[in-house]
Amino acid sequence: MFKWFDQNGDGWITQDDIEKMVKLFTALADNADHKNKSAMSKGFMNWWNLLLEARENKASEKIGNQEFIRIMDAVVIAPKNFEIAVGYIVDGLLGALDRDGNGSLSQGEYVGMYNALGIPPTTSAEAFRRLDRDSNGEISRAEFHQALFEYYLSADPNAPGNWLLGPMDVLK
Repeated sequence: MFKWFDQNGDGWITQDDIEKMVKLFTALADNADHKNKSAMSKGFMNWWNLLLEARENKASEKIGNQEFIRIMDAVVIAPKNFEIAVGYIVDGLLGALDRDGNGSLSQGEYVGMYNALGIPPTTSAEAFRRLDRDSNGEISRAEFHQALFEYYLSADPNAPGNWLLGPMDVLK
């Protein structure tokens, strides 16, 4: 995840990297979809603020890999913080991508989303298969949220949610 957030690849996460993530995600929404764009932007900025507040070097406005991992473990995935950061992003993302308004993502919507975020379709198609727990050809909000919680919080390396972004080596 650090590698993905470090948009310019310099080994640090800065506000500029977070703003690039906001643009990457909000570009998935229709131009007039201000509600979902706002939710995603708010989520990323909440996440950035949690990182800043918990950093050891208060004079620096950049976060390195080890500090990112420490803060994620200690602060961001704490239940009181998790929903205000990650939850807003997911709800905005799902709202923006659910083009037919049925409350779930089809394989095409899911694969298209991750393709736009730089994850190859072969990887996201496999992830879709694993995350569609009831095999109905759709990933519901509940299935997506369950995957999200497993990705961040599960100690089980075989949990389907660990495929949320596919194998970590596919992220550039």
